[in-house]
Amino acid sequence: MNILYNDKTDLLYIRLDDKKQQVVNKRVAEDIVLDIGEDDRIVGIEILDASKRVSLDKLLPISYTAAA
Repeated sequence: MNILYNDKTDLLYIRLDDKKQQVVNKRVAEDIVLDIGEDDRIVGIEILDASKRVSLDKLLPISYTAAA
């Protein structure tokens, strides 16, 4: 599992499965998108405006992505 946070876009991405596969994005709420992979399994969760919805300091360690 990987947790990535981009502070420029305030986007938190949780990748549950590292296997390379095609995914379909499914918006389940205004600020949450699921990546659905093989066998209709959730392989990723994207949270928009993450700092307003999640206690980021409790998700350590987090890999930060620097936007250029």
